[in-house]
Amino acid sequence: MTSVKEFRVDREPTDDALGRGRFVFTDDYSVFDWGPMPDTIPEKGRSLCTMGADNFERLAAAGVATHYRGVVDPTEATLDEPPAADLDAVSGPPRQMAIDLTVVPELPHGADGYEYDSFHAAAGSHYLVPLEIVFRNEVPVGSSLRTRKEPEDVGLDRHRWPDEAVSLPEPIVEFSTKFEEQDRYLDADEAAAIAGCADLDALRETALAVNDAITERAAEAGFVHEDGKIECLWVDGEIRVADVAGTFDENRFAYDGQELSKEVLRQFYKSYDPDWVAAVKDAKAVAQAEGVADWKSFCEESPDPLPGDVRRTAGEMYAAGTNAYTGTEWFDAPAIDDAVDAVRDL
Repeated sequence: MTSVKEFRVDREPTDDALGRGRFVFTDDYSVFDWGPMPDTIPEKGRSLCTMGADNFERLAAAGVATHYRGVVDPTEATLDEPPAADLDAVSGPPRQMAIDLTVVPELPHGADGYEYDSFHAAAGSHYLVPLEIVFRNEVPVGSSLRTRKEPEDVGLDRHRWPDEAVSLPEPIVEFSTKFEEQDRYLDADEAAAIAGCADLDALRETALAVNDAITERAAEAGFVHEDGKIECLWVDGEIRVADVAGTFDENRFAYDGQELSKEVLRQFYKSYDPDWVAAVKDAKAVAQAEGVADWKSFCEESPDPLPGDVRRTAGEMYAAGTNAYTGTEWFDAPAIDDAVDAVRDL
């Protein structure tokens, strides 16, 4: 179980062979690494599954290896081991995605921090690379890049970050931790050590290939693709894209100058429930200072549920955005322009 989707295992992986399983996309959402929030977003799960499948099939056409095997038709979702199908063969927006499963060794945490040597010692001929590979085309307001780098560091001819999104001259790729309680960005040497057998240049090239495919489709559909991330498997020397790619949770998009991604919910919470947002920030700082993995144990606040109209607007953002991006009317949702106007008014 992740923050927003569940695993179903149809065949366990072994040290020598991949397994088979499914993601079941829920309507849960998560912001600021909290995990499932106290309410849900209507149609979010089906939207992410549909958009993610659309992107995996585009990546396959572009020759990018992935763990994707297809989606499960909603009419067959209750079967013990339902067959996988291409997206254009199902009767409606799917909630389940069929995937190859790899080994995910335990990552111990000791007195000196996370023990990646133990993680890799337990891996066999395949494993989930314990990194998130982040690619950026733009630097929107709210991007963490603004707090870690100056504009000149990323090729911009300016000394201050502007109050609006700014385009980068070339996409950049960064690496951050995947399994640590608090994600942290890494320099190249540390990322290479954490990656294990997976070659850092190959991970970077894969991320750029994914970025190219998503950016191209986004432009065709009227979106600006700002940034995103992927996870990868290492399988007998080959890099394959894992998890899900190019959705409104993994990536940031804009439409007609308006952010259209999970960032909408992050920014809303900053003004709607600032005490909780501040408590999360403080708890992470305390946990980091004390070398404790579980930062939530230091947080004395819990998030408030979203107002009903905000939940509805967010659901329409996911559904209308998926319709527009895929070019198919999967959902009974407003036109993308109307959905964007509603988000703009939050």
